[in-house]
Amino acid sequence: MTTEASPVTVLGLGAMGTALTAALIRGGLRTTVWNRSPGPAEDLAARGAVAAGSLVEAVRSSPVIVVCLLDHRSVHEVLDPLAAELDGRALVNLTTTSPAEARELAAWSAALGAEYLDGGILAVPSMIGEAGASILYSGSGAVFERCRPLSDKWAESTYLGPDPGMAALYDLALLAGMYVMFAGFLHGAAMVAPAGVTAGEFAARATPWLAAMTTGLPEFARVVDGGDYAVAGQQSLLFSDLGTIVAASADQGISTEVIDMVQTLIRRQVDAGHGAEGFARIIESIKAG
Repeated sequence: MTTEASPVTVLGLGAMGTALTAALIRGGLRTTVWNRSPGPAEDLAARGAVAAGSLVEAVRSSPVIVVCLLDHRSVHEVLDPLAAELDGRALVNLTTTSPAEARELAAWSAALGAEYLDGGILAVPSMIGEAGASILYSGSGAVFERCRPLSDKWAESTYLGPDPGMAALYDLALLAGMYVMFAGFLHGAAMVAPAGVTAGEFAARATPWLAAMTTGLPEFARVVDGGDYAVAGQQSLLFSDLGTIVAASADQGISTEVIDMVQTLIRRQVDAGHGAEGFARIIESIKAG
């Protein structure tokens, strides 16, 4: 059996599952689909997919089962009744889960005789099949290699090793950085709004500024990996104190919660006697929980 000649089943046709399926269809792969509500499957059938009459039929039709559902619980709700059908199949889980949940699914799959590959999608649905989309994988290396003709139709595929939880860990860690950045932007937009500045006007200035600031991430990484927060050239924690931003935010009548979070991390290190060291040292506050 070769992957190129093998059909694939996609379970779950929300926005992401639909985008994944559409990319497979465009790539000429025979794709069976199933969804709890029939509408999305019918729409994809009109575009060339095979809409399974039942969940059992969907699983039995393919050696590769791609799962893209709401959460870890929904994966078990869908697959538990069909556990016996998974023997000998490859299970590719693209549902957002925690590392622990991914490892639990891998162990559960192995007990059933199925090979497990976990994936973290670094893209929104509209990016699937386009340049810039990326999917991180971990778990079965054999499944990763066997499914490259599928995965490469979705995004750039990167294998992170046999630990099934590694893709989820990276995925959630990257999302953490994204959401904190978004929150910072929205805080800034809220600050200038009382002065009559629209969010669009603020975004026009924030976008190039934030993009420029991301070029400093490799230097932060070198400092953290080297463990020397006192190395020359860093902005000190005392200089980085956000008290003025906190006060200005309050003066504007908005919540200070976003900035308070960063300020707390800074002050914890300053109070411990590290005020002259670089901003990267706040990672020690984070590590301390």
